[in-house]
Amino acid sequence: MDTLLDKRPYRLVGPYLMAAMLAAAPAHAAEPGAKPARGPERAASEQARKLVAQALAYEHGEGVPRDPLQASVLYCKAARLGDAEAMHALGWMYANGRGLPRNDAYAGTLFSMAAFLGHSHARRMARFTGDYTGQVPDCLHPFSPAMRADRTWTPESHISALSAERQAIARLVVELAASYDIAPRLALAIALTESSLNPIAVSPRKAMGVMQLIPDTAARFNVKNPFDPRENIKGGLAYLRWLLAYFSGDIALAVAAYNAGEGAVDRYRGIPPYRETRAYVERILALVGQSEHPFDSRVTAPSSALSPVRMVRQPGNAP
Repeated sequence: MDTLLDKRPYRLVGPYLMAAMLAAAPAHAAEPGAKPARGPERAASEQARKLVAQALAYEHGEGVPRDPLQASVLYCKAARLGDAEAMHALGWMYANGRGLPRNDAYAGTLFSMAAFLGHSHARRMARFTGDYTGQVPDCLHPFSPAMRADRTWTPESHISALSAERQAIARLVVELAASYDIAPRLALAIALTESSLNPIAVSPRKAMGVMQLIPDTAARFNVKNPFDPRENIKGGLAYLRWLLAYFSGDIALAVAAYNAGEGAVDRYRGIPPYRETRAYVERILALVGQSEHPFDSRVTAPSSALSPVRMVRQPGNAP
């Protein structure tokens, strides 16, 4: 397997528009009929190209001391900007354990993300590491481990650290959350975790926009244009409000359903035993810092499976 994976082309240069999942932070995503990147999007692509070039130099020791760890940091930064080659290169490092601990789950997700953006070699590599799992290196999460554990985190404190473009989206999330009786902290935690506030993100599972709505959910909550930030956020908040009512304010169950669907939560009578979903719930709970949320019982009747599942609140518990 190592021999096959070692056949990575030395340089597969070229930025691709980002269309990545919940765990990465894309700057822009592939969209049918999309126009060439302009303004901030073009700047993001150029920045990604520079980061990949720097990472290649550190990975192979060209003009600088060879430093795989520094290369991985630079690849990760470029991946967050939506560069498919960076995703492929970082996946290759994890697949081969070159300068990083070998991790096929990370590699499989990174290869799948790059393949979704049109990277042909990443598509071939995914056959050796397995399919998309949703697991990504910590550098691709919207928050560092320390920030996820920081109970003093607030929407305001995080918004101030964002770029001007993402600040506008973050403030829109906070503004609209009040209209749906959703705590801004919860609404922003989900938006950041889902897409890092990218209004045109598309995941390998066809989830779209800031709140990563799949087509069925978009239709269910009357979202006509999922790439319109306001419309997408309103759809995601409407769904979250419904889930909070359905699970009687239990945040862990509501966000598990946001990730995996309410049917899966009902079926398993608790948080489904999916690694991606459990990691997602842990991340949101760490940011929100509470397990219950006010809900409007008029929105929908509670889940018929609610009584037994309410005992299964923490992601680490068995369903």
